[in-house]
Amino acid sequence: MDKKVTVVGAGNVGATAAQRLAEKELCDVVLIDIIEGVPQGKALDLAEAAPIEKHDAHIVGANAYEASAGSDIVIITAGIPRKPGMSRDDLISTNAGIVKSVTKEVARFSPKASLIIVSNPLDAMCHVAFEASGFPKNRVMGMAGVLDSARFRAFIAMELNVSVENTHAFVLGGHGDTMVPLPRYSTVAGIPITELLSKERIDALVKRTANGGAEIVSLLKTGSAYYAPASAAVEMAESILKDKKKILPCAAYLEGEYGIQGLFIGVPVKLGRNGIEEVIQIRITEAEQAALNKSAAAVRELVEVLKKLK
Repeated sequence: MDKKVTVVGAGNVGATAAQRLAEKELCDVVLIDIIEGVPQGKALDLAEAAPIEKHDAHIVGANAYEASAGSDIVIITAGIPRKPGMSRDDLISTNAGIVKSVTKEVARFSPKASLIIVSNPLDAMCHVAFEASGFPKNRVMGMAGVLDSARFRAFIAMELNVSVENTHAFVLGGHGDTMVPLPRYSTVAGIPITELLSKERIDALVKRTANGGAEIVSLLKTGSAYYAPASAAVEMAESILKDKKKILPCAAYLEGEYGIQGLFIGVPVKLGRNGIEEVIQIRITEAEQAALNKSAAAVRELVEVLKKLK
C-alpha cells in the first residue's frame, strides 16, 4: 500500500482501529505499544485474518517507534481508560505524560504526519500533542465530534425506527458532559428531527448522547467504549488519506472562530490531504452559543490544570 498509518496503543481502541484500517484497505498499519509482545501478537492475529477478510494491507506490531517512520497519519489512543465512577477529566495527569512522550516520538519519525488524538480527556490531550509535536494546527486534531455525532445518530435511528444511513447529526463542543448536540442541524433524510420528534424526546436523546460514554462504562464495568471510537478515528483517517474533504465534527484549534480563541474544541471541519483544511462556521442561536461557551470554559479549565502540571 502507498499509505501508512501508525496506531499508538494496542488496547481495545487501538487494535480495533488497526483492524478497521486494514480491512478497509486504506493503508499499511503499524501498531505500537510499550508492552512487549502485545502489539506483535495482535498484529500477527490480524495478519492471519487477512486471507479470510480478503485484504492485502501489511500489519506489523512494535515496541519501538522506528517502525512508524514515514507515517501519513498517527492515531494516538495510548493512555489509561476510564473505569466506573471516573470522569474523563480524572485521567488528565497520567494521560498527559503518556501523550506528551508518545507525540514527541512519533513527530521525530513522522514529521509530516497528521495526528488524530483519541486519548482522554480528549480536548486537553490535543493541547498536549499540539505543543509536544510543534506541528501546525491543521495537522493536529481530536476524535470526538464524529463519535458523539454517531451516538446521536444511532439514538435517533432507534427512536424513529429508521436506517442509520438516513440520519445525520452535529455535536459541537468538548468531549464530555458539556458537549452541545444541535437538533436543528440533525436530520433524517434531510428532514430536521425537530419536525419528527417532540422536544421532550429530543431532550432525552441529547442527554443520552452527552452521557453515551459513561453509559457504556457503567455496563462494561472494567473498561470503556472502543468499537465506535475506533470507527470514528478511522473515518477521519480515511477522509485525509483519500483527500475526500468530508465535513466532520472534530476537535480543532480555534483562533477566533465561534468566538473562541486558542482552544481545541469540537466544530465542523473539512478534512482532506492537508488535515483540517477549513473550519466550517455555521449559524448558531444565542442559546447554542452560550452552551458552546460553557463547554469551551470546561475545556479551558483542563488546559489550566495542564499548565500547573508542567
